[in-house]
Amino acid sequence: MEKILVTGFEPFGGEQTNPSWEVVSALPKAIAGRKLVCERIPVSFRHGPAAVLGAIQRENPSVVLCLGQAGGRAKVTPEFVGINYADARIPDNDGEQPQGMRLSTGAPDAYFSTLPVRAMAQAMVEAGVPASVSYSAGTYVCNAVLFSVLHALAASKSTARAGFVHVPNSPKQACRLPKGTPSMPIALVLQGIVSGLECACSWG
Repeated sequence: MEKILVTGFEPFGGEQTNPSWEVVSALPKAIAGRKLVCERIPVSFRHGPAAVLGAIQRENPSVVLCLGQAGGRAKVTPEFVGINYADARIPDNDGEQPQGMRLSTGAPDAYFSTLPVRAMAQAMVEAGVPASVSYSAGTYVCNAVLFSVLHALAASKSTARAGFVHVPNSPKQACRLPKGTPSMPIALVLQGIVSGLECACSWG
């Protein structure tokens, strides 16, 4: 049976939870006839990408989807591109805070997601989940994971397809944040991710 690798992050920035992992840990065991392998990864420029790449080597998935938290967003947002750049607003969970530097010397400036992000966003919307394509994965660990995974897969000429989806804060988080902070129930985000994965699998 083919495998789908889905990753979510540990909490960071003083939070006790991370909605990306809450969603990943609630996914079914299989989607579209493919076994799901779920991994919780560290919010670390050094260890986050390495954890995903290690899981790819171990599991040999046909599809890789990494999830992360984007606290200011009100929609589930498949990412279009990862860039070769780090500019951390806050330190990662290892205390590192790279600013204004390339992630990989000699690598391309950017890689486009190899998942059908437009179709995935549309599938989410049709399932009743607010979603749209994002054209910036930021310059923090989420972007580092997306870029590093796409770079490694391209360099190894792997046929695995990969991408990243940002999810909003959970309502539990938003209750402790400034009034008007966007949030989305975990169950609704989960519905969107399942729809997005079903769409991705239908593309090959």
